[in-house]
Amino acid sequence: MLGNTATELLPHDEAAGRVVRGAFGDLENAIEQAVWLARAVTTYIDEALKALAAGDIDRAREAVRGGGTPLTAALAEHLDDARSGSVYDQPAAFEAFINGGGNVGLYQAVTEALGNLYARVRPSSLLDIGCGDGRALRPALTVEQAPASVTLVEPSETLLDSAVRALDGFQVDARHSRVEPFAAALPDDAVFDVAQSTFALHTLPHEVRDEVLADLVGHVGVLAVVEFDVPDLPHASPEHRRFLAEAYERGLTEYDADRTLVAQGFLMPVLTGQLVPGATRATWEQPASRWAEQVTRAGFTGVEVTRLHDYWWSPAFLLTASGSPTATTPRR
Repeated sequence: MLGNTATELLPHDEAAGRVVRGAFGDLENAIEQAVWLARAVTTYIDEALKALAAGDIDRAREAVRGGGTPLTAALAEHLDDARSGSVYDQPAAFEAFINGGGNVGLYQAVTEALGNLYARVRPSSLLDIGCGDGRALRPALTVEQAPASVTLVEPSETLLDSAVRALDGFQVDARHSRVEPFAAALPDDAVFDVAQSTFALHTLPHEVRDEVLADLVGHVGVLAVVEFDVPDLPHASPEHRRFLAEAYERGLTEYDADRTLVAQGFLMPVLTGQLVPGATRATWEQPASRWAEQVTRAGFTGVEVTRLHDYWWSPAFLLTASGSPTATTPRR
């Protein structure tokens, strides 16, 4: 123990020893109090998440009342806002989220990996599924081997328009559509050298994603999927709640001036949406190994998974696999 150091001083240093003992004792007390507080706050968060999973919003609100950490404070404010009906500007919140924190390094790693893929495959045609505003795509297209023809599929018209503007100078086929009807309606002669999706396919339920991948396999040379390697934990289990609490605590600490906007307009709705019964679910994530199994089940071969970036939520990875278009099929 730290306090034992003081007892080892020589007798003629007794006065100094008393000072040292006091200092070390204060430090030990501070450490013990900090550990106790951390455990207490963790208990409060776990109680809140457990209550949310049971649909007991009032109990969850009471558990985190008073804050204490970025997560408890954010969750308490979100639950109070949900009761009062106040809302935040969602687009502004997501923009602040995606432009800050660990997303800066994350997207740098993603665009570098996609650029390396283009350099290796040298595609003449590219399909981007759920392209968003082109944040991951546009920087990757600066490599010399980037395709001249790009097909974009995006359900948000606003984001799609932003992506098209960002790709000025490229031959762009912009489809304002979800991927399900797009993939199901592909003509027999439609083939893309590369089909990619960055943080988008997880928004599809597992069985829907199975169908989409099966529809795409005969039209794709190389499939590239960027997602998060989340742990496989039973929903709302103690392990799952602990993972959520620790991850969201880390994520919130990466924001300062925009923390409230990011928390209330994006992160807290996503967190509670994963737990509250009947809430609209927005994500169906899974471990990287499950992604590999799923694309293999759809008919893709040569699956490779490469870790890209350590992120507060979970490590990001790039999965690549070969499709099976016929050799005589004209290229898009």
